[in-house]
Amino acid sequence: MTPKKNYAKPSPSFARKAPPKKENLETLQVNEIKTMFIHWFKSSQAVAGHVMTKSDVIKAILKKLDSKQDKFFTRAMDEMANEGLFEVQSDGVTLVLTQKGADQL
Repeated sequence: MTPKKNYAKPSPSFARKAPPKKENLETLQVNEIKTMFIHWFKSSQAVAGHVMTKSDVIKAILKKLDSKQDKFFTRAMDEMANEGLFEVQSDGVTLVLTQKGADQL
């Protein structure tokens, strides 16, 4: 039987870390999508009442999402609508920027 070797403990920087929590990953994905919406409105120099049409949403947001982010799209839209940043029109995709949303840009 060979004797056990005494290895030094790894430094804290090499210590194993717990994997990131699922909730944190979801929040990051949602926040990234929210940022995409805000960036679109900023780049359009939007003011209150500015409309983001269905085709704008598809071009600016949906085409840039990967398959993992797709499921967070509606959650991000719902959160922003609940925060009062924009109103969702009856088609469920067209967005109208509110005064509160314009102020946050």
